[in-house]
Amino acid sequence: MVEPMNWISEVVRPRIKTLFNKRETPENLWIKCPDTGQMVFHKEVEQNLWVIPGSEHHLKMSAQARLKTMFDEGTWIDVPLPEVATDPLKFRDEKRYIDRLKEARTKTGMPDAFKIGFGRVSGLPTTIAVQEFAFMAGSLGMAAGEAFVRGAETALEKRTPYVLFSASGGARMQEGILSLMQMPRTTVAVRRLNAAKLPYIVVLTNPTTGGVTASYAMLGDVHLAEPGALICFAGPRVIEQTIREKLPDGFQRSEYLREHGMVDQVVHRKDLRETIARVCGLLLNVPTSKAA
Repeated sequence: MVEPMNWISEVVRPRIKTLFNKRETPENLWIKCPDTGQMVFHKEVEQNLWVIPGSEHHLKMSAQARLKTMFDEGTWIDVPLPEVATDPLKFRDEKRYIDRLKEARTKTGMPDAFKIGFGRVSGLPTTIAVQEFAFMAGSLGMAAGEAFVRGAETALEKRTPYVLFSASGGARMQEGILSLMQMPRTTVAVRRLNAAKLPYIVVLTNPTTGGVTASYAMLGDVHLAEPGALICFAGPRVIEQTIREKLPDGFQRSEYLREHGMVDQVVHRKDLRETIARVCGLLLNVPTSKAA
């Protein structure tokens, strides 16, 4: 014998719960503009190259997304990066350094803070290195130093321009002197590019600070910068506390540095690909029609 359906418990109650339950909303559906507080649809920002429509605030961009927007048809060859010793100093603060590395690798899907690609930018063969700020603030350690050098070696081998997109909080303290040693190593790599007469173009993005600014990020043949990028060695708060004076508005931002001769041009993200192709074409004496 079939039991009669309990109409109250099996039909009415589920419908009541459906009416009163809140719909789940994805956490990343909206993005708040840091400048204006405007709420913008996530997809709209992504389609606009991670620039907030209206305010034109440039958000941080992942290394993968950066390479995709730079290379023709969004395709390139990943340059294999050398492996280095993991946690040579057995460093520990609130967490073990090795645990911090594991977390960063899980978060970004990258072995460290650099990604190197080889491909064509407006038809011109180019080697591009991008720092991933989401990986421990893009800090410079042994792996990042080796990656930068490998990118320079790739440019030398293939006779291409070398383009760097910098984004870093500086040297990685968990690697101590081994991190600081990357500053002269990367400088030597840049000197080799200079000797080979290959263009080295630096695109300074927000933020570029510390030991990265004090080495390879300020050694380019041409320095471009994204709007509003913080570019410095010590940050404005540290300087104000040291000299006990109020700094000028926009101090250490890309526009201020352009006015004072440290940056050649501030370029909107949507114009970077065309600008880099044109600059590299001029430096290599390639007709603009082939490089643009």
